[in-house]
Amino acid sequence: MYIIAIAWMYVVTLMAATEKTITAGLLTFIFYGLLPCAILLWVLGAKHRRHIKAKKTLLKEAMHEPDSTHANRDE
Repeated sequence: MYIIAIAWMYVVTLMAATEKTITAGLLTFIFYGLLPCAILLWVLGAKHRRHIKAKKTLLKEAMHEPDSTHANRDE
């Protein structure tokens, strides 16, 4: 996933470097490079974020469960 983003940013950097003005180069870099790349990584990372959130929730539930054995119990 990251190799695609790196390759795309390389292409966009070269595109921005060939623009006639600095303003056009910056706008090309931002709107053809940074913005689409950020959206792509955010969308593709949703599954990972959901997995991490579920893992944290399970860990919290496991820590708050009372122990089934009691120290004061005689049997």
